[in-house]
Amino acid sequence: MHRDYTCLVTDWPGAYNAYMKKLSQALPLLGGITPEQFLSEYWHKKPLLIRQAIPGFAPLLDKDALFGLASQEDAESRLISFFKQHWEMKNGPFQQLPVKEKKDWTLLVQGVNLHHKEADALLRQFRFIPDARLDDLMISYAADGGGVGPHFDSYDVFLLQAHGQRRWKISAQKDLSLVEGMPLKVLRNFKPEQEFVLEPGDMLYLPPHYAHDGVAIGECMTYSIGFRSPSYQELGESFLHFMSDSIALPGRYADPDLKPAAHPAEISAAMLSDVSAQLAKIKFTDDDITIFLGEYLSEPKRNVIFNGPEKPLTPKRFSQAAGKNGVSLSLQTQMLYRGKHVFINGESFAVGKEDKIALLKLANDRYLDGDAVASASVDVQEALCTWYEDGWLQLNSK
Repeated sequence: MHRDYTCLVTDWPGAYNAYMKKLSQALPLLGGITPEQFLSEYWHKKPLLIRQAIPGFAPLLDKDALFGLASQEDAESRLISFFKQHWEMKNGPFQQLPVKEKKDWTLLVQGVNLHHKEADALLRQFRFIPDARLDDLMISYAADGGGVGPHFDSYDVFLLQAHGQRRWKISAQKDLSLVEGMPLKVLRNFKPEQEFVLEPGDMLYLPPHYAHDGVAIGECMTYSIGFRSPSYQELGESFLHFMSDSIALPGRYADPDLKPAAHPAEISAAMLSDVSAQLAKIKFTDDDITIFLGEYLSEPKRNVIFNGPEKPLTPKRFSQAAGKNGVSLSLQTQMLYRGKHVFINGESFAVGKEDKIALLKLANDRYLDGDAVASASVDVQEALCTWYEDGWLQLNSK
């Protein structure tokens, strides 16, 4: 879906230079190395154990709050249990969970950042990775002995211990064959090479396809910061669907020189050649791919629900309030940009030559102060008001 809002395109060297300087600073979150060093030496390459990545870290949600979230329709949750050498998995929402005395079960709640401001703030600490790749924060609550079995992920992951202890066994093994007939992707021949016990505040980074198995030592909570890694097959299928709206092939198949058919059931070479030539006329540009990718990557997940204000302000009142207090993107909103295109929640619009400073600041910082809103063009202010009414952003508090 395309909307044409007129916006400003201009360079923003001050903010860019400040951001690049921040990326060159060592981060306790990464064990005292810089994001550049982490990406160069570890990202996609090898594990990194970080003791006290967040010193004194405590759970952002207590057990009852997490269980409450797992009971909601708009939250994605799974319950995994291991009994008599067999894995079982149930999908939420859950109105009742196993008693805490029962062992070997795990509750997984995906996308906690979509529901909880502090969880979103934690996820945003990893924005040295682009938003287009940053996926979600999942919380795992496990009873003693709980886990999901030895497995591998197809994406990078940071495993932050939030409460209690978890023993991780990891391996760089190439054998990634799975146990057949299980609801989970459990490795058939897991052979651990390293072992760590993580305490609250400790964090383990694992690259894609790195075998690992985490088991709770007593009751524990682990936060997983995951990254989006769509398959090229998925991207290809989605792109073809996206392009179906813009394909224009005039005319209709015809064969004025048709000859009597000697073999009626055979598709003729002439028909095959003609259709092939017509389909070869389908072309796509870099702009097509840019718009597709921006809309695809900013599309909300299926369970996301946007709640607009019960009594929205009139556009005039909104403009006054936003110009005074500013606005912030909702937790569920994904906003990206590339070149002259800006994307928000699966929609895109072309960028003109006004007010890009405000829009890029909104996308990068996820908020705008009152002065930035007040100085934006009328068209941008109208767009902000529409997004406010749709629940895509909110007015900042006084």
